[in-house]
Amino acid sequence: MIMNPEDLIIEFPEIIDDRGNLCVAEGGQLPFEVKRVFWLYDIGKDKTRGGHAHTSCEEIVIAVKGSFEMVVDDGKDRATVRMDCSRKGIYIKKNVWCELRNFSEDTICVVLASESYNMDGYMKDYKTFKEIINRGH
Repeated sequence: MIMNPEDLIIEFPEIIDDRGNLCVAEGGQLPFEVKRVFWLYDIGKDKTRGGHAHTSCEEIVIAVKGSFEMVVDDGKDRATVRMDCSRKGIYIKKNVWCELRNFSEDTICVVLASESYNMDGYMKDYKTFKEIINRGH
């Protein structure tokens, strides 16, 4: 259950010096071992990404540049989180529906995933997602 969307936020350590800023994501601070990394960019302002839940994969979604809204839904609660800070990520557990929308023109979004790509591991229909979650699977 999504009690407080702020509980889903992971803040990465930031190192600041006169050369610029650097953020670090290392094994011990992440809730899973990263098996896949991908990024989204050149997304039209009126486009939506995501629109699915994973049956076993977990993800951390980071707005490395720009901003967007992240909708998270566990089948009972739904929340919208503004992603606009490159040193924070949002942790998406398995069986959580997510949608990314309202992208700024310059958005670059990086996703850290707990599993390699598996087409069979997606629930892409919201109605089916709700039925499965409500049955307790």
